[in-house]
Amino acid sequence: MSSTQATNLPSSPAPETGHEPLVSVVIPCLNEAENIERCVALARQGLEAGGYRGEVIVVDNNSEDGSADLARNAGATVVHERRRGYGSAYLAGFGTARGRYIVMADADLTYDFKEIPRFVRELEEGADFVVGDRMDNIHPGAMPWLHRYVGNPVLTSVLNLFYRTGVKDAHCGMRALRRDVLPRLDLRSTGMEFASEMVIRAAKEELEIRQFPIEYHPRAGESKLSSFRDGWRHLRFLLVHSPTHLFVIPGAVMAVLGTLIALTVLLQINVLGRAWDLHTMVAGSLLMIVGTQVVALGLCAHAYGTYFMEDRDPWFDKMRARYRLEHGLALGGVLIVAGLAIAAVIVGIWFDRGFGALSEERMALLAATLLIVGIQIFFSSFLLSILGLRRDR
Repeated sequence: MSSTQATNLPSSPAPETGHEPLVSVVIPCLNEAENIERCVALARQGLEAGGYRGEVIVVDNNSEDGSADLARNAGATVVHERRRGYGSAYLAGFGTARGRYIVMADADLTYDFKEIPRFVRELEEGADFVVGDRMDNIHPGAMPWLHRYVGNPVLTSVLNLFYRTGVKDAHCGMRALRRDVLPRLDLRSTGMEFASEMVIRAAKEELEIRQFPIEYHPRAGESKLSSFRDGWRHLRFLLVHSPTHLFVIPGAVMAVLGTLIALTVLLQINVLGRAWDLHTMVAGSLLMIVGTQVVALGLCAHAYGTYFMEDRDPWFDKMRARYRLEHGLALGGVLIVAGLAIAAVIVGIWFDRGFGALSEERMALLAATLLIVGIQIFFSSFLLSILGLRRDR
């Protein structure tokens, strides 16, 4: 599971006074003594260039090289977050930020702090969340080819396939948002997948998301990224937060394919020039049973996300508004009765043959499959109903 923690954020924006900053620049920092003073200075210059009252918040993520003292001496407000992690650092920084607008940027000088006014201007013009797009403006040596041509494009494509965000560079570290949308985002991830969570939650909450091209410069200092570990964390986050793609679609494909295979055997339809028999029927039955169970797991995951995590999914919302416990019980009951009826026919044939040898393997397998699938649907419907009790509270 993805690492998560409760979000320590204000439930509503603080009342504004003449002394409060308009913009908060939040910079996570882990052993960035080589860069942090310059980052703070550039952030302050970016605020001054836009004419904004602002603050620079450096979240020291338990550094061991004196980064915190250097940032404080450079004029930043330093927040200490001992639990290491990209998300942990930003959650701590968000909880401290006082500005109406929050601009995020890394402490490795890969992003140009002169872009701060552009991000703020988009927010002032109505955007809720603004993301930079680095992919067409990457300086030589700034991004490894594996990240540029494989990791980032693949993960961004998967994110857009699952959540339809339209964001071109879902992992850009320079972004901005209104502070008053933080309670709606309900951010919880503590690791690098925090970047994906922000985009996903913004899309699910139907926030106004904007993006524009920015430049990406070579990093100063040692990178903290681990290509495969962090890439897997992002992919894992995308999958576990999309039960439709992780469970429902694969399960439905297996169940439909299994049904077609079983019908091919039962109806003795020739495929590829030959008839298929018992072993093929076993494979079809297995796919039907496993597929049904996987779909049921996906529906339960949807129910948990909706009722306990306040998640939103238009498909599941429509389904739960249209189908009730009784529909599932009726479908499961019909399949159970059908399975029992076929079993009764087999027993009748056995009785008619004087309790001798039987060769009704296909019918017996069909009866067993219908019984198992019916029982799965019957009791999964009750489990969904139990999870749904939460909506009445």
